[in-house]
Amino acid sequence: MASDLIRQYATLAEFLGRALGPDYEIAVHDLNKKQPSLVALVNGHISGREVGAPLTNIALQIIADRTYLKQPYKLNYRGISASGKVLRCSTFFIKDEKGALVGLLCINFDDSRYKELSQKVFALCHPDHYAEKNIMVEDVKANYESSEKTEQESFYSSIAAATEDALLSVMHTVALPPERLTQGEKMKIVGLLEQKGVFMMKGAVVTVAEKLACSQASIYRYLGKLNREKKQVDANG
Repeated sequence: MASDLIRQYATLAEFLGRALGPDYEIAVHDLNKKQPSLVALVNGHISGREVGAPLTNIALQIIADRTYLKQPYKLNYRGISASGKVLRCSTFFIKDEKGALVGLLCINFDDSRYKELSQKVFALCHPDHYAEKNIMVEDVKANYESSEKTEQESFYSSIAAATEDALLSVMHTVALPPERLTQGEKMKIVGLLEQKGVFMMKGAVVTVAEKLACSQASIYRYLGKLNREKKQVDANG
């Protein structure tokens, strides 16, 4: 049943991609596969991905913190394409008849052509190089990037790339190289990665073990301990 539902959304993705045009990337992720991944993609040039790509960091976070239980979709958050373009992203949570999350329908909008057009319009309205010096769309982007930090979606072509990016985002919590980290520090990093949903990706344990200079058995041991601690906290209310 879930596979039929995903196929329907894959057809919807094709329809939306053709209807909305080349500035909109439409993607469908199947979460029921042994390795959750991208199964339908229209206008993939926008994010730089292909069918089979792993989940994004935001998609993993949605699953890990169960955002889908509180709302039917997530609207208008920021993403960065492989080429560095800022995208406006939205995700619809695909659920089966029992309310279980089985997939994600994502729309990523690239407005770069409109920014370029607005610069040309401003140039027509003002003499000489006034617009270039005083009314630059890129200034707005720079101010936005330097303002308060917001969540940002990243797109990956492989599980290794996704895992390494997640590691980079949490390694700032320790000031030592991996080979000098204590067991407690390594478990802290593993805990942060677990909160991000990283270990839902098949093969993530291998990459994390290599980066933290420890065995895969150690990573599984840390995960087991963290899971037991979480269950104890939940039981105590």
